[in-house]
Amino acid sequence: MSYSPIGISKWDLDTPALLVDLDIMENNIRLMADRCKSNGLEWRPHSKGHKTPAIAHKQLQAGALGITCAKLGEAEIMAASGIRDILVANQVVGQQKVARLAHLQRQAKVMVAVDDPFHIQSLSDAAQKANTTIPILVEVNIGMDRCGVQPGKPALDLAQQADAAPGVIFAGIMGYEGHAMALPDPEKEKACREAIAHLADTRALIEREGLKVDIVSAGGTGTLAYTPDLSGTTEIQAGGGIFMDTYYTNDLNVKDLSQALTILTTILSHRAPHRAVADAGRKTTSSQFSMPEAKDRAGITVAGLSAEHALLNLDNPSPAIKVGDKLELISGYSDMTVFLHDRIYGIRNDHVEVVWDILGRDKKQ
Repeated sequence: MSYSPIGISKWDLDTPALLVDLDIMENNIRLMADRCKSNGLEWRPHSKGHKTPAIAHKQLQAGALGITCAKLGEAEIMAASGIRDILVANQVVGQQKVARLAHLQRQAKVMVAVDDPFHIQSLSDAAQKANTTIPILVEVNIGMDRCGVQPGKPALDLAQQADAAPGVIFAGIMGYEGHAMALPDPEKEKACREAIAHLADTRALIEREGLKVDIVSAGGTGTLAYTPDLSGTTEIQAGGGIFMDTYYTNDLNVKDLSQALTILTTILSHRAPHRAVADAGRKTTSSQFSMPEAKDRAGITVAGLSAEHALLNLDNPSPAIKVGDKLELISGYSDMTVFLHDRIYGIRNDHVEVVWDILGRDKKQ
């Protein structure tokens, strides 16, 4: 940016622009931290949605134990910002990546998920070469059928291999009950109970065999209503709820958290009474899983997105809109929206308080 927008009205920002209401986001952070704390759990929020160290530090200030990342590159950004307890909730594969992970241990404790002996061997080799130690969580498939070794003895076998390997430390287990998120109640609660029971039983088996399982990590925003109440976990990874979006609200039925993330957009064209076009298309906001919605503007519906345009259906909106007007769209799915932008504008009382570069937005490796 060639000028500082600090202090200006959000309505004076050029568009499209990604905004976060700081009061709402900070309240969501507090509620999520309290949800974990009230159940005696640690909160290790996932940062794959915001990719912004400044927001991660807000979560830590609210009581988070550490931060979860999806990619090693995100963990490097977080470590460089001073965050010292990080989980890469993913497998790290490839000689270059495991070398980076091994050397990153000098900056922060960075744990990593494994679900195959190959992972353990490659991490062990890299750690020994770098003269560091890599903490490992065995990922357990608790129903999503994506990554993860099967519960029970297969997870035990992998934990024992990790415990015996030089250069790595077996730190615990993790799983993700993401398959339960979109289920209606009471099926969602039942699926969460079954999933977390797999983790609890696996932990008990591993500990009966003499290995200490310090960490049992699970949980997402879509299951936040149930998973923290279930016995068997030590920490919750839910992170996307700090922003919320139409997907979490409408499709996953997430309660108690409020929508903080919006896209400021300008009306470009209004050539028919019931149609208008705004400058926020697929390159600006996601329509995957759920469409964006107009914020606080009854009578305006986002009917579709093309690359650069949002097609709006109008049903006697009040006030009426005209070319040049601006409005906010609530993000359709925040995880697939934030990384489309270079920066996020923190808004308080309708004015720009802070501008954060989204430092992890291009960290795919």
